[in-house]
Amino acid sequence: MAGRGAGPEFVEALARGLDVLACFGPAARTMSLSEVAAAAGLARPTARRLLLTLEELGYVRTEGGGFALTPRVLDLGMAYVGSLGLWDVARPHLEELVAQTGESSSMAQLDGSDIVYVARVSVPKLIALRVEIGTRFPAAQTSQGKVLLAAVPPQDLPAVLAQPSRAGLPPYIGTTEEQLRDELTGVRARGWALADEELAPGVRSVAVPVRDGTGAVRAAMNVTVHAAETSTERLLGEHLPRLLRAAGEVSADWARWQSRPHAELPRRDAGTA
Repeated sequence: MAGRGAGPEFVEALARGLDVLACFGPAARTMSLSEVAAAAGLARPTARRLLLTLEELGYVRTEGGGFALTPRVLDLGMAYVGSLGLWDVARPHLEELVAQTGESSSMAQLDGSDIVYVARVSVPKLIALRVEIGTRFPAAQTSQGKVLLAAVPPQDLPAVLAQPSRAGLPPYIGTTEEQLRDELTGVRARGWALADEELAPGVRSVAVPVRDGTGAVRAAMNVTVHAAETSTERLLGEHLPRLLRAAGEVSADWARWQSRPHAELPRRDAGTA
C-alpha cells in the first residue's frame, strides 16, 4: 500500500499510518502484528512503531494478543460508525423517539472504561454538559455506561474498570466497585439503567441496550432530561417504555441490516489481479 505517493508534499509516514487503520474491517477486527505488517505491506518493525503510536493516540488498542480499532476513529470521518451502518439504522428511530418525548436521545458504545457517543438527536435544553459525536464520559457515571458495563462478562469487568478514563473529568468517588457490581446485577436483570445526577448536577437519564443480530449488546440508547423539569417517576413511567420500544426497533433493523445479501471477497494480491 505504501510507496505510491509521487508529489513532493506527500508524507509517506502518514500514508503508512492510514494504511494500518485500513487493514481492519468486519473480517479482521483483531489482527496480530504480523498480520498488520503483511496486510499493509510493511516491515514488522515499521508496523510495530505505527501500531504503538496509534495506540498511544487512542485509535487502536491491544486485544487478545493482537490489535483492534477503538471508537476514536470517529474523529477520522465517522469511519467506525459507518462500518457498522449504525447511524443509518438508528436515525429514524431516534428522531421518532425525540419527537415523542421532547427530550434528547443518544447512542454510545464502550471504549475501555469510557463511553463514546456515536449517534445523537438533540433538542435545545439548558443542560450542564455539552454532548457531540465522539464525546466520551466515564461509563460508571452514565446510564448508557451502566448498560454497556452490565454486558461485560463479570470476569472481565475489573480489567475494564481499571483502564484510565480519557474523558478529562475528575475521578468519581460516589460509588465503590462493589456497589457498582451490585447495581450492574440489577441492570442485567431489569434491562435498563438509571443515572440520576451522577455525571453532573441536573442531568438525569435512562438507557437500554441495543443488540445486533446475534443478541450481543453493541450499543446503548438513552433519553436525557433536566432533573428540575422531569421527575424520575415520569422518566421511568413515560419515557422508558418509548425508549425500550425504539431500542427494540433499532435492534431488529440492525439484525436485518446484518443479514442483507452482501459479501466481501478477500483482497487479491497485485500480482494475481
